[in-house]
Amino acid sequence: MVKLKLSEIFFSLQGEGPLVGMPSLFFRLYGCNLNCSWCDTPYSREPYPFFEKEIEELVQQWKENFPQIPYVVITGGEPLLQEGAIPFLEALIANGAKPLLETNGSLPIAGLPEGVIVVMDLKPPSSNMVEFNRYENLDFLREKDAVKIVIQDRRDFEWAINLVEQADLLKKTQVFFSPAHPFLSPKELASLILETKLPLRLQVQLHKMLGLK
Repeated sequence: MVKLKLSEIFFSLQGEGPLVGMPSLFFRLYGCNLNCSWCDTPYSREPYPFFEKEIEELVQQWKENFPQIPYVVITGGEPLLQEGAIPFLEALIANGAKPLLETNGSLPIAGLPEGVIVVMDLKPPSSNMVEFNRYENLDFLREKDAVKIVIQDRRDFEWAINLVEQADLLKKTQVFFSPAHPFLSPKELASLILETKLPLRLQVQLHKMLGLK
């Protein structure tokens, strides 16, 4: 039986990305291969505790407790570090779920099941992780997927705009810009986005605004 290491399981509104506002069941997988300067989930990696569950248990937990909720979010940490992540996604799809995978973009996404919605980070200079971006992943993103870029300052913003234009991202997938709290306010980022006259999306982490998990 394949087991996964998890940091937490919770039910909440999806606060970001293509499914924003949608009630979803979240499985936060444990472990990460990056160390972003403004990480907001440091507890999902060492030295913090984790627990293990078999894939079949997790699928049953969703089916029995949330039969009317199709959206299951697999987040981290970095879910794709675990060998069981893709079998878990496949099992969810086989049982009628609509899984969304949140990945930091440093690992290959080419082999993901067709039914998965992918939200992939691109790490800007302020993260101190920019060298881990796997740009070839952009070729596998579809219209239903998304790229998320956290913006701390104007340097990050200019880097992100250059990347969006060079990779022609707006013709491939959805693009979300998020302000890095407390360095840049949503209003400041909104002003920067409007200056570009590009169809970029401002993302403000709805769940945190509402005091939800």
